Amino acid sequence: MRFWAHSSRRSRFATLCVVAFFAATFLAFGGGMSSADADGYPDGNVNCIDLSLIVAADYPVTWPSGFPFFQLNHHRRIGPSSPYNIDIVTIDPNTGTQMDVPPHSVSLPDSGLPTAGAYGTMFSDKAPVWQFCGEACVIDVRDLMKGGEPGRSPLIGPQHVRQWEKEHRQVGFGDIVLMRADYSDQFFRPFPEGRRFIADAIEGKYIAWPDPHPDCMTFLAQRGVLHVGTDSPSMGPIPDLAEPTHFAGLRHGMVFTEGATNLSKLPTTGAFYCMLPPKHVGSPAIEGRAFAVPPGPLATWLIKAARAKHVADLTVLLSEDLPVSWAGSGQMRHRQPYIKVEFPISGSSQHTHIFDSHAGTNLVPPAYSLPPPGFDNTLYEPKYRQLLAEYETKYGKRGNSVVTTDKVDLSQTCGWARVIDVRSLVGSTSREQWPSSPEVTPAHIENYEREHGALHAGEIVIFASGHVDRTFRGLPEGDACMRSPSEGRSEGWPAPGPEAILYLAKKGISCVATDGPTLGGVNPEKALMTYWMLGTQGMVGVEFLTGVLDLPARAYFIFAAVKIRDGHGGHGRAIALYQ
Repeated sequence: MRFWAHSSRRSRFATLCVVAFFAATFLAFGGGMSSADADGYPDGNVNCIDLSLIVAADYPVTWPSGFPFFQLNHHRRIGPSSPYNIDIVTIDPNTGTQMDVPPHSVSLPDSGLPTAGAYGTMFSDKAPVWQFCGEACVIDVRDLMKGGEPGRSPLIGPQHVRQWEKEHRQVGFGDIVLMRADYSDQFFRPFPEGRRFIADAIEGKYIAWPDPHPDCMTFLAQRGVLHVGTDSPSMGPIPDLAEPTHFAGLRHGMVFTEGATNLSKLPTTGAFYCMLPPKHVGSPAIEGRAFAVPPGPLATWLIKAARAKHVADLTVLLSEDLPVSWAGSGQMRHRQPYIKVEFPISGSSQHTHIFDSHAGTNLVPPAYSLPPPGFDNTLYEPKYRQLLAEYETKYGKRGNSVVTTDKVDLSQTCGWARVIDVRSLVGSTSREQWPSSPEVTPAHIENYEREHGALHAGEIVIFASGHVDRTFRGLPEGDACMRSPSEGRSEGWPAPGPEAILYLAKKGISCVATDGPTLGGVNPEKALMTYWMLGTQGMVGVEFLTGVLDLPARAYFIFAAVKIRDGHGGHGRAIALYQ
């Protein structure tokens, strides 16, 4: 008080400015210092807005004519034959919330066809990931649903965009223009009501979904917009403008989100939007997961990174000639291989995919290894009953769970990345121990924290050994990735033991990732204990990342799995944004 009373007016003014600056900073970042904003970055904890349709066989998730049905086969359940719930997925790229990329309508550049273009090679695995995300610009077109003609789509024209721009701002590069009609909100229902979503509209029984006229796509392309979304089942107006609208946008290198939902939960501008499709090789369309981060410091930071194209893809390719599925030796030890099935329809070649739900970059939900409440543990085969007794003696009661992939909150797999380099463990086991993976222990995590600062709740811990970067190659060379280590012909990748998972849980970490094929490693007993601990602590895993060691010191990690109901694994896409 004495200092304040005797200081000059100028110095008092300067002091007030400093106080005001820090107060504004304090409020801007949520009213308190967190692990992420102590060094000037926004708080990474966020409540994501899920904008994706549920994928289930009793919903209208696939096109109603000629295309294969979506199927989820619960191949093995926890019990006498397996300590895990193991699923086989059969899924068409045009399923649920999905993305179209240019080859959906643009032919190969050297094909000689009228639809040939420079973007005819930009399949889903080639599309730049920065194009998947940006600032959501929501254009309300609900009025078009009033009094339309059955069997026809009301058309969204350039005038609708111009009117929106007059009221808000001009759209451009880095914006994701979303057409909100609330169509999926109203009509995406289980069968038989679900026929209204697509089939009944096509058959002329009801008004169809609003969609852009080709001129609207051309207008948006001229503005520099490279991603357009709709909450209708397709970007194509029916009955006769579906392909012209697709081509009008895709010829300019656009990508589309189709089948979004819950767009009413987004503000007109300011939210960070993201649509993440799995990385199937050579697909012109692909199933995916759409979501948004509400306006705020984090959304602003992410939008800026996306506009600058500062987005890293951390996802492995999905292809039949790559080691993407567990290849354990012997009957009941391997998983469903990844298969691409071609089939003709309407004079063109289409395809579907069949694979284990943990193929490639994937989510591990608690229900993967934990049985539901009331499960009789005596149903385990003897060796797993003994292992469970050892686990519970050492760590306490193993949990139960019904948290499948669709029930995992997207917010749990988004956060500031903390990459723990465990390359020093490579080569630390002897041949006599194989099949074995070097174990990541709490001591390794503590060493990291001493050098890089303490871990905090909401961060995503990624164990990085570079294993996938080194070994993910075409088969048979790619056997070095999983088959050789699992069969004891080479060392496994470093993997966390249950003590490391428990240590992270006590730190408030709820998502753990790895650039190895699995978090469990190649020793079956150790792996099961790790997964039991992961699920019991309510944590989830993200496996099979790549390129993690190339990330800058500060990067924001995002993973999203396709929203398959009752899935015990989840194929998806992992990215990281940075500035």
